[in-house]
Amino acid sequence: MLEPDAVIRWLDLTGVLFNAILGGVVARAHRLDPIGFAVLAILSGLGGGLIRDTLLQAGPPVALTDNAYVLTALAGAIIAYAIRLEGRVWDKAFPPIDALALGLWAAVGAQKTLAVGLGPLAAVMLGVVTAVGGGFVRDVVMRQIPRILGRSTLYATCALAAAVVATGLTILGASTVGSFAGAGVGAVFCLLAQWRGWVLPESVGWKPPRPSFDRLRHLARRAVRRRSAE
Repeated sequence: MLEPDAVIRWLDLTGVLFNAILGGVVARAHRLDPIGFAVLAILSGLGGGLIRDTLLQAGPPVALTDNAYVLTALAGAIIAYAIRLEGRVWDKAFPPIDALALGLWAAVGAQKTLAVGLGPLAAVMLGVVTAVGGGFVRDVVMRQIPRILGRSTLYATCALAAAVVATGLTILGASTVGSFAGAGVGAVFCLLAQWRGWVLPESVGWKPPRPSFDRLRHLARRAVRRRSAE
């Protein structure tokens, strides 16, 4: 029987590796040096978890107390630096990696929040923060509009679905199942959104209808006739 804490840790580290690789890919796209690769890999791989653990205030962030986290992020940077992850193969491999990392972190973030005694709403919220926080910080550092703010297919919505599933199953006592189910739901949802091109609608904005010029002229004439009749 797998221990829930061990499952969460390994899923967390898997998410760190995948997101660190994605950070390294961004570094290559901007032609950064090895330090740039390391910085973006750490931001992408550890940013969401650092934000989550800081908000939870349950001790120092796990990335600062468990060396495996920083080493895993640096391993992702080395992989992205040593191997040119581009072309047709990478284009096919990138969506599943990105989707799986998203689902993993959303599930883990939700379960870690429940583990410190917070409620379901906080768990779902911090699950989403864990999943998208690293990419958000990375994009801000690169002076880009963060992906989750509407420049792409569904992303934060998929993290929300993963966090909800993981939270619900964990509350029901199926923590290990919740880890894998949440990660799977988030990943599949993300892949479907990319395949189908699903996006959230842009803000339309309602404004009061403006009377047409003919309508205003008609009202003015009626007002004149009334005054004449009086």
